[in-house]
Amino acid sequence: MAAAPWVIVIDDEAGSRQSMAIALERAGLRVRVFDDAEPALAFVEREPKVRLAVCDLRMPGMDGLAFLNRVRAQELDLAVILVTGFGTIESAVEAMRVGADDYLTKPVDLYELRSRVLKLIENWQLRDEVTNLREMLDERFGFDAIVGQSAAMEQLFQQMRQVAPSRASVLILGESGTGKELVAKALHQASDRQQERFLALNCGAIPNEILESELFGHEKGSFTGAVGRKIGKFELAAHGTLFLDEISELIPELQVKLLRVLEERQIMRVGGSRMLDVDFRLLAATNRNLEEAVQQGAFREDLYYRLKVVTLRIPPLRDRLDDLPLLADHFLREFAAREGKPEMQLSGRALSCLAQNRWQGNVRELRNVLETVAVFHGGGRIEVGDLPEEIRQAAEAPAEAAVQTVFGEPRTMAEIERHAILQTLDRTGGKRAEAARLLGIGVRTLQRKLKDYREQGLVEG
Repeated sequence: MAAAPWVIVIDDEAGSRQSMAIALERAGLRVRVFDDAEPALAFVEREPKVRLAVCDLRMPGMDGLAFLNRVRAQELDLAVILVTGFGTIESAVEAMRVGADDYLTKPVDLYELRSRVLKLIENWQLRDEVTNLREMLDERFGFDAIVGQSAAMEQLFQQMRQVAPSRASVLILGESGTGKELVAKALHQASDRQQERFLALNCGAIPNEILESELFGHEKGSFTGAVGRKIGKFELAAHGTLFLDEISELIPELQVKLLRVLEERQIMRVGGSRMLDVDFRLLAATNRNLEEAVQQGAFREDLYYRLKVVTLRIPPLRDRLDDLPLLADHFLREFAAREGKPEMQLSGRALSCLAQNRWQGNVRELRNVLETVAVFHGGGRIEVGDLPEEIRQAAEAPAEAAVQTVFGEPRTMAEIERHAILQTLDRTGGKRAEAARLLGIGVRTLQRKLKDYREQGLVEG
């Protein structure tokens, strides 16, 4: 159970100070009292767990308004309730104007005090939960969730950063398993629509007779089985993002209707009688060559150009083998944590064996292979013999060949990791936070590894 937050009470009158402290302690809060605002401010500055201050407005030395001004000027994360025996409208207005969260008059009603303090604490906790959730979403679906530092991926990241704030439609191209939906989620998280819904729909996984209803919704009785009104994805994605995967699978009739929606920003439910305004950002993806589909008459040319306002191409894994060690390390850490096992690392030979595979299923296939390994492995070093048989059979050339192709010479996993870390630091000009983001590891992990390298004499200072 988390410890109760700190609350401080600042009042030069001992009786008032103590009665407020006792009332708040009985409410389950940790309370610290001060008769002077200067030491109270110093306590807040060094104790980040202080969440709220109850401060007398009129005191010798630093008064309540001065204390509040200092708190706001230093951008301290602290709610402040001002208390005064001079309950005039003017003082209340002034207190709220300079940023007080609430205002009480003396003699203080202790029940009212507890109620208002607990309300502010609850608001702070809710805000903190939202912040933590946002950080979790950014970690899981933001740019940092996409692992890669190859030139091809750096180019993709740069394009994504430029495109994300835009409201333009984006067409995401890439083979199956390259992470098209992950890119779409990252674009949504980095946009001004991140507080709203991200809805995904695979156009190739839903029968055509149902897909129109999924997109547009329908009215009760509009067809057999329509026992009630259904709200479609276009409406549900209001002010948010709609991701249509395998857009190439849309039948011609729905292609026409989608084009009309994108141009007019209005829809009509199946069986409906009035147009409804819709506001969503469309992200679409496919693993097919849409230009060829247009030439063959399988996809409308006007819809194609309406979708590809911006086009992002995700490189297949075989074209970015430089990222293989990072991806493998990322997945193995994830699986070790999930399975409650010691950390696992690939040996140089195991890594080179993986590098020789064609990876037709791309990153998804790599993830599945390493998940299989992680389930059966007890932790520690992973050798070639620990890899699935089909991966070993695909490695017809000597195990060292692939590593030599990718890294110039055979290396152990530790050497490959050190090479990647130092190369990334060099590319970022020594900026550790940026390097850690590109490597897909935490800053503290990066600092620990650099310290180890220095102690081993592998890097200078």
